Amino acid sequence: MVKKLNTGLWLYVLLTLIVSGCRAGSPLPTSNVTASPSTAASMPTAGGPYWPTAGWRTALPQSQGMDPEKLRQMFAAIEQQNLNVRSLVIVRNGYIVAEYYQPPFDENSQHELYSCTKSFVSALVGIAIAEGYLEGVDKPVLECFPDYTFANTDTRKSAMTIEHLLSMTSGLDWPEGDPIYQQLWSSRDWVQFVLDRPMAAEPGSQFNYNSGCSHVLSAIVADHSGMLTQQFAHERLFAPLGISNVNWSVDSNGLAIGGWGLNITARDMAKFGYLYLNEGVWDGQQIVPAEWVKASTTAHADTGQTFDYGYQWWTYPKWGAYAAKGRYGQLIFVIPEHKIVVVFTARMDDDRPLVALIEDYIVPAVQSAD
Repeated sequence: MVKKLNTGLWLYVLLTLIVSGCRAGSPLPTSNVTASPSTAASMPTAGGPYWPTAGWRTALPQSQGMDPEKLRQMFAAIEQQNLNVRSLVIVRNGYIVAEYYQPPFDENSQHELYSCTKSFVSALVGIAIAEGYLEGVDKPVLECFPDYTFANTDTRKSAMTIEHLLSMTSGLDWPEGDPIYQQLWSSRDWVQFVLDRPMAAEPGSQFNYNSGCSHVLSAIVADHSGMLTQQFAHERLFAPLGISNVNWSVDSNGLAIGGWGLNITARDMAKFGYLYLNEGVWDGQQIVPAEWVKASTTAHADTGQTFDYGYQWWTYPKWGAYAAKGRYGQLIFVIPEHKIVVVFTARMDDDRPLVALIEDYIVPAVQSAD
């Protein structure tokens, strides 16, 4: 159950908000975010642009063109709707303008990302292609595993490419859900299990969400780069962004699970979103190719839902936005037009109330283009 804000604490929050309006460089305080050495050290200073590699800087919402009253209303809505939000981070123009943590969580707490993990794996595929480990997305999947013999192989399975895995249009017969997760978990070789599945459709013909496809992508990165996916991720992605508080669950062969299992902090989730907001550039270095960021966040599959699907990213045409989405309300939502990254971690059966908070409060809070 969500721990409700008591009247005294909420009054403290409101008073702090009023006081903070007179103190340059303070973030919008929230229910249990208090000044700490790490937060104080990250306060903005005069000078040019910065990158949050060593830590995020914080700023008043109004200093970044956002209405603090609208954000106050959002926090009130979280309380009134009894939403089980564990953390919320809002970044605009590279500064945290609002942040919330439900006790006992704080900015140092790891969160299970569930299927947000898929978007990180997509980034690793793009990096592997850029570095020449992979020829490209058109390579047939079965050719990536020459030492395997797979069951139910036919012309359709032979035609399945890396792009089909990325866009969840593999054509594999895969009833996504806990029963097949359990079968996958207990199998001796996860790649074998996934690619042994029979075909249900022509590759590319229909969207079918398949966490097994994401794990095959993890295996492809590992087999072609010559290092475990988690090692490749550390060297090529996490270390440059200053992400070190990481735990990644592995399969029966010690390989990072591609469909879920990554655990990082909410602030580090925001770093990943900020990397994509900046077209794959981080502090002057092209971490993920810009063309890969664009391809990944462009719809490649019509899901029949509000969100369509790119390369392991969900796309939101309404605002030209895109999101990494995980079970129980894990969300990295990027809105390039407004230079905003929103991160939620939660324990909810439906993430639509979180998207509604973005629609009803966060985007309306934008007051200027800067």
